[in-house]
Amino acid sequence: MCERDLVCDVMTQVNGTNGYAEMVERFIEQTEAVDFYELHRPFFEFIPTVSSRVLDVGAGVGRDAAALASMGHNVVAVEPLVDFLAAAKNLHNSPNIDWVSDTLPMLIKLGDTPNQFHFVLASAVWHHIDDTERRSAMSRISQLLCPGGVFALSLRNGPAGGGTQVFPTDAHQTIEIAKSFGFETLLNLPNQPSLIKGKKDVLWTKLAFEQQ
Repeated sequence: MCERDLVCDVMTQVNGTNGYAEMVERFIEQTEAVDFYELHRPFFEFIPTVSSRVLDVGAGVGRDAAALASMGHNVVAVEPLVDFLAAAKNLHNSPNIDWVSDTLPMLIKLGDTPNQFHFVLASAVWHHIDDTERRSAMSRISQLLCPGGVFALSLRNGPAGGGTQVFPTDAHQTIEIAKSFGFETLLNLPNQPSLIKGKKDVLWTKLAFEQQ
């Protein structure tokens, strides 16, 4: 595990970040314009109500990690793009957040200890990894979650935006993959509109799974 507030660099290029390095400022502006509470309202009933260890996978510029930390949680915020991590620390630095440069599917920097987290959020990342990586990622998250912990996941469907490596997502397929790793589906909320202006052709599905 990285020391608190220490960015540990991913040494290899992560394909899922392709395209974002050229639009860091625009990404920051778009992300910060979206309210955490409006975006993730369907997940609120699954977020622990007492101080817990929480994982934010694909933390971007830190909006969600900061909101979760403000709820009293100890957050590990994982993001592979160094420019985003630097921006996150400037915008949302908190003693309750560990900033870690790492990536799906394996999240190597989080080590081999199982049952580390009570809640895992993966917002707007699943479409950047392919089917094989998704199975590996689901397996890894099932290892990291405590029994009874929840994995909250948003699936994007629509044309590519800033990130240029995009794969179609399918809720039914994702649910079947989750089931194969011992997850029970708690939420399947399709056809949610994008909250970013100019993204009328992008729809989201909100999923939540409980670790058995």
